[in-house]
Amino acid sequence: MATIKNSLRGLYVDELRDLYSAEKQLTKALPKMAKAATSEELRNGFTEHLEQTRGHVERLEQIFEALDERSGGKKCAGMEGLIEEGSEVIGDDFEGDVMDSALIGAAQRVEHYEIAAYGTVCAFAKVLGETEHLKLLQQTLDEEKQTDEKLTELSQEINVAANDQSSDEPSPPSRKPGRAA
Repeated sequence: MATIKNSLRGLYVDELRDLYSAEKQLTKALPKMAKAATSEELRNGFTEHLEQTRGHVERLEQIFEALDERSGGKKCAGMEGLIEEGSEVIGDDFEGDVMDSALIGAAQRVEHYEIAAYGTVCAFAKVLGETEHLKLLQQTLDEEKQTDEKLTELSQEINVAANDQSSDEPSPPSRKPGRAA
């Protein structure tokens, strides 16, 4: 007989722990992203998603309780890397709308990661017959997709403004052919 560790249920619990770690890391990163945003709408979006993310953590805790499993014990390396990249963006010398465009890019990478991860655990929950878990996980998946859509909509305006901001900056001096820099 397969052990719990070497079973779909064991994999499901492992993936849920990974997601739990990811969401907990995100609750620490979103306030920093909100602080770095120059667009009030983007800042508010990050703040709203922080509250949503706290709800995602609570849903996962409900599932762990129902499974009689502990939530901790795993560090999500994927989210850690995405957050590190986002922190690098914040530390870069981008300003104004260009910074906001960079933040949106970092946030969308996070959302796409979460969409993939929640899609996976939804599929596992369905096969395992965990219909109550599936409802909670699907609700989170839907919210992640909505956040990604909001970021895409917001990026359209901000990216144009970032391009205009870049166009206003003086161009580097042109070089004549044949001359060394």
